[in-house]
Amino acid sequence: MQLNYHHLFYFWTIAREGTITRASKALRVSHPTLSSQLRLLEAQLSQPLFDRMGKRLVLTEAGRVAFRYSDEIFSLGSDLTATLGGRPEGKLSRIVVGVAEVVPKLIVRELLAPLMMIAGGPRLVCVENSLDRLLGDLSTYALDVVIADSEVPTGSGVKAHAQLLGRTAVSLFGAAKFAALRKGFPRSLAEAPFLLPLETSTLRREMNHWFESVGVTPSISGEFGDSALLKLFGARGLGVFPAPTILAKEVTRSYNVIELGKLTAVSERYYAITMQRKITNPAIATLVAAGRKVLAAVK
Repeated sequence: MQLNYHHLFYFWTIAREGTITRASKALRVSHPTLSSQLRLLEAQLSQPLFDRMGKRLVLTEAGRVAFRYSDEIFSLGSDLTATLGGRPEGKLSRIVVGVAEVVPKLIVRELLAPLMMIAGGPRLVCVENSLDRLLGDLSTYALDVVIADSEVPTGSGVKAHAQLLGRTAVSLFGAAKFAALRKGFPRSLAEAPFLLPLETSTLRREMNHWFESVGVTPSISGEFGDSALLKLFGARGLGVFPAPTILAKEVTRSYNVIELGKLTAVSERYYAITMQRKITNPAIATLVAAGRKVLAAVK
């Protein structure tokens, strides 16, 4: 069976855009033409590639397999064109990075900024979501790499590989009105309102152990899945909140808060998760190297 790569390219574009209408605009090909080409590909493969959910098209299991193959095929084609066009070492024209919601945005900036400083380097595309959803997108090669605060969860079903970038100690911060909590820290925290990450986060689990170890039962005013939103509430003086110690100067300046104290035996770890055990993409290799350099001195 000879595969028609025009049909495959149309399918790949539809999968990336989510609807035939958007794919039609991106390709400048009529809606009926795309629909008919997709039907021909499905007939050739003897498998339906999409299910309809309202106006969106959702990949079937066969569609996800086809997307993984087609994404690799056309990514390789893009690399080949870039290489023969004079780009050094076949570097990719773009890198799509998934960022787990709980990872501090200031950390993400430090990890990704080196990619944007490379002359002629790849265009950076950032996508933020929950780790489960990001791993799903990674498994279909919609993402090149995921930055997370944990390794791949046991039982996730995604056979991905995590590279440890490093770790940082964690401190507590709060508005100036909480300055008195510095005296007698950490037992002084017993009456303080707290803004904390969700129970499902790695940091929250470590903090729960820490609270227990120092004999403090926190009064929780709010829980957040987004680290930036948590800090914004903290900036309004609505509670004490955690953030990486490495960012203390920037957190205090950006959110007009003070550092109250460091949490002993609590740290945040950051990982780069890819589908390949060995990293061959030069952009991802740069990200990993930069991350390790940024976090190297933090214990």
